[in-house]
Amino acid sequence: MLLPLTAPDRLAVRFPGLSLTHGEVRAAARAVADRVAGRTRVAVWATPSPETVLAVVGCLAAGVPVVPLNPKTGSRELAHILADSAPELLLHAPGDTPPVDLPKHAVDVSARVEGDPLPEPDGEAVAFVVYTSGTTGPPKGVLLPRRAIASNLDALAEIWAWTADDVVAHALPLFHVHGLIVGVLGPLRRGGAVRHLGRFASAAVGEAFRDGATVLFGVPTMYHRLGLDCAEDAELADAVGKARLLVSGSAALPATDHARITATTGQRVVERYGMTETLMNCGVRADGERRPGTVGPALPGVEVRLADEADGMGEIEVRGPNLFLGYLNRPDATEAAFVDGWFRTGDMAVVDPDGSYRIVGRRATDLIKSGGYKIGAGEIENALLEHPGVAEVAVTGEPDDDLGERIVAWVVADGDRPSADELADHVAGLLAPHKRPRVVRFLDSLPRNEMGKVTKRALHG
Repeated sequence: MLLPLTAPDRLAVRFPGLSLTHGEVRAAARAVADRVAGRTRVAVWATPSPETVLAVVGCLAAGVPVVPLNPKTGSRELAHILADSAPELLLHAPGDTPPVDLPKHAVDVSARVEGDPLPEPDGEAVAFVVYTSGTTGPPKGVLLPRRAIASNLDALAEIWAWTADDVVAHALPLFHVHGLIVGVLGPLRRGGAVRHLGRFASAAVGEAFRDGATVLFGVPTMYHRLGLDCAEDAELADAVGKARLLVSGSAALPATDHARITATTGQRVVERYGMTETLMNCGVRADGERRPGTVGPALPGVEVRLADEADGMGEIEVRGPNLFLGYLNRPDATEAAFVDGWFRTGDMAVVDPDGSYRIVGRRATDLIKSGGYKIGAGEIENALLEHPGVAEVAVTGEPDDDLGERIVAWVVADGDRPSADELADHVAGLLAPHKRPRVVRFLDSLPRNEMGKVTKRALHG
């Protein structure tokens, strides 16, 4: 089974103010499963809450595909996702008021329905429809089958020696694969526990480790802040130093943050590499060498190769049971994403002599990794061009000690120059707050090549 939920009396899920055992999760999720049974797809208003966990587990128990929704998504993006995925029902936490014109059901964490497990769907059945970042157009719905999730979580368990005795702490959002699939379903599949902190704070991380947490999942922004706070707080550093494993993902962790965490806590952070379409592809083993800049070798059962290699660098292509089925309603995009059964990631890498991969950049230059999110520059450009004060715009990313990369908008004004805050609010309202430009720079014109295309490499602060 995808989620056995055995050992009913063991802790399974803990949020601020609420803890649930595996038995309680199974019974509460069964109440959700009975509610959603027979639906084609169900959306979940994926707040960082126990209701989100129960909604997802219940849908999986019923064999109903889940469409996780980012509660901060802008109106246009949300409308596109709902029109594309056509869910029949929206699950949410009591008190939430999602701006969605769908039948809604508030998940009750106290509901309990006992009974035999429902029949397990086929491994090729769709478990999730997770939407991409809209790099080259509207977000695409990634169809993730149950076998991809099961095989990937088991491969991670092998390389990280992940067992039922582990308590995974994190404060990641629950609408993408890092926080939801790896960070929640991973612990439940192992028979262990997940402790969600609600929101990230170094003090909450320290408290979690003092109270039994063994593993931390985070993104570089979190580790940057944690390292700085550990340098100032010896008790926090001591608590983090007791961790069995610190795992960073979603973007590269800078060498300076690696060094600071090690210097203050004695820990060496483990990195891994994955995508929505593939889940995790590579990972540093718990018993392996942890070198800054490397994301480890391919996971067990996953094949990774470099295509069009030149000077030791090539595009990562992936094949294995971790791959998605395709993009919802986009056979053209699905076909373009594969070559002879290999998925083209668009990420460029080199391979160290021991087989560990180092990600060196994107095949395209328009993907920005900021605060653990992958953000498409083109989507932000299109939103900014709808502002009456913007005549031309280019969006780039530049290094940021806290976010990894910050979003920079290069704007040619149309008439009176709008303020940077006005433009940032405009983008946040249409798309999502994390997609707003952090820096706005005004120009008289954008640099272009002889074909009229903006040459982003010529833009710099």
